[in-house]
Amino acid sequence: MIGPSSSAAELIAHLQTLRSEENIAGMASFGIVTETALGISNPDLQKIARAVKRNHGRALELWQSNIREAHLLALYTAEPRKLTSDTARTWADDFNSWEIVDCAADLYVEARLEALVPEFAADDREFVRRTAFAMIAGAAVHLKTEPDEMLLAWLPLIEAHAGDPRNFVRKAVNWALRNIGKRNLHCHGPALRLAESLAASDDRTARWIGKDAVRELTSEKVIARLERTSAAR
Repeated sequence: MIGPSSSAAELIAHLQTLRSEENIAGMASFGIVTETALGISNPDLQKIARAVKRNHGRALELWQSNIREAHLLALYTAEPRKLTSDTARTWADDFNSWEIVDCAADLYVEARLEALVPEFAADDREFVRRTAFAMIAGAAVHLKTEPDEMLLAWLPLIEAHAGDPRNFVRKAVNWALRNIGKRNLHCHGPALRLAESLAASDDRTARWIGKDAVRELTSEKVIARLERTSAAR
């Protein structure tokens, strides 16, 4: 039986017993890298994470394994207050899948490592660059008490990389822009103006990002929610 006292080796052995070839095949259809996958779903991994609790030293050991599920379990059980920028960079060197990136981005935001955003954005590796914009998207939602100016200061970064045509980058750039615009009315205006500017771009990727963001940020549902939230303050 696994629990808080379980070692990294014991957890990896447990994960191996849950291997599912059928699930591995299904994951590939969602763009998940399955070369080292065991086919364990994220909800099931989250259940395991809740059972074993957070343990930063063990998370570091789990990351040493090249197994997809061990990496995710490391991200779910790392202790944000103990996560350093150096460790975040080291882990980013191994990123090879959007789901790992998005899970890591949530942890990095919780660990308050947003200073890494410009560095990751400047990195030409597709999944490291995605991390920057996934962090922005997450920060816009989860860092509710931070000043809006922190988010708005990232708009030039979004504009600078809106022409990156790689699928996992362009989707994250779009995600970041939309989430900033949906944060509140104060952020909505600047984000929408950038979206409209990108929508008029000669660059195909920037134009897609802009048009998609304009479509959501001008929707009746989003406008109504922002106005309700503003009125309630």
